[in-house]
Amino acid sequence: MTEFGGPEALEIVDLPDPQAGPGQVLVEVAAAAVSPTDTFIRNGARAEALRKDPPPYVPGMDVAGTVAALGEGTDDSGLAVGDRVMGIVVPTGSHGGYSSRIALPVGSVVPAPRGVSDAEAATLPMNGLTARLVLDVLDLPAGATLAVTGAAGAFGGYVVQLAKADGLRVVADAAPADSELVSSLGADVVVARGEGVADRIREAVGEGVAAIADGSVQGDELVGALADGGRIATVRGYGGPEGGSGRGITWHPVWVRDYAENRAALDRLREQAEKGEVTPRVAAEIPAEQAAEAHRRLEAGGVRGRLVITF
Repeated sequence: MTEFGGPEALEIVDLPDPQAGPGQVLVEVAAAAVSPTDTFIRNGARAEALRKDPPPYVPGMDVAGTVAALGEGTDDSGLAVGDRVMGIVVPTGSHGGYSSRIALPVGSVVPAPRGVSDAEAATLPMNGLTARLVLDVLDLPAGATLAVTGAAGAFGGYVVQLAKADGLRVVADAAPADSELVSSLGADVVVARGEGVADRIREAVGEGVAAIADGSVQGDELVGALADGGRIATVRGYGGPEGGSGRGITWHPVWVRDYAENRAALDRLREQAEKGEVTPRVAAEIPAEQAAEAHRRLEAGGVRGRLVITF
C-alpha cells in the first residue's frame, strides 16, 4: 500500500529486485498466506510501528516457493538453488511476504514439506511457529489438559494438533458448524464457543485446565476455566488484568518474532507435516492481482484455514 485504508488500498507496486545478502536466502515466492496481522498493517492499526519506514508498505508473514539465490554464510543450510522452501517473514516497511521475491534470514527458511503444495506450505510458518511457541512457553507435561479457544482457526487448529503430538489432553471450543472439524483435528473434548465458554470448559474438566491457548482473544473471560496456578498464553500481547487474577494464575503474551529465526522449530513443523501430525488448510487460492478480495473475505469472517495469495 502507498497509503492505509480498506482492502482497495492494496495495489501492485514495482520495487527494486532484492538480493541475497550474507546469511540470507532469496526466495522466488509462489504463495503467501493472508493473516489478520496483514489487515492491521493495511488499515493503519500498525501505522506507528511503520512510521520510521517510507511507503510502500508490504504485508505478509508467510511465504513458500523456491530458492533463487543463497548469500554468503549459508553453506551449511542444506539448501540449494531451485529447492522448494517455506519461510516466515517479520514485515517491516516494504519487506513483506506479498512479494514475488523476498530475501530472508537463513534461520527463517526450511525445505517445504514433501507432498504439500506451495499454497499449503505457506500456511505453516507463522501460525505453526506461533502454536509451537505457545506450547513451549506453557511447558506442560505429557498428560496435562490444555484448553484451546478459536480452535477452528488456523492458529488454534495447529495448537490442537501440536498439543496432541506432545501428548496433551485438549479441550477446545467450536461453533456448532465447526465441531466436527475441531474433533477431526484431535481435540478430546469440544465445547460450544461463545459466552459462558469458561463454565463449559470447567464442567468438562472439573478441576480446571492446566493452561489455555487463547486464540480467540477472550482474555479475562477464561480465568474460571483454569485450575489454581494455571497459565494463559495470549497472541495479541495481552498480559492479564491489572493486579492479577489471583489463584496463582499467570499470563504469557507470545510474539512469533521471537521464533522467526528458530530454524529447528520451523523444520520440526516440516517433519510433522510430512508425518501428518499437522494438516495445512487452504481456504482458497487468490491471484496477487486480486489480493484485495482476500482481505475482504478474511475481514468478513468465517474463513476456515488460510486464504493464500499466489504469484
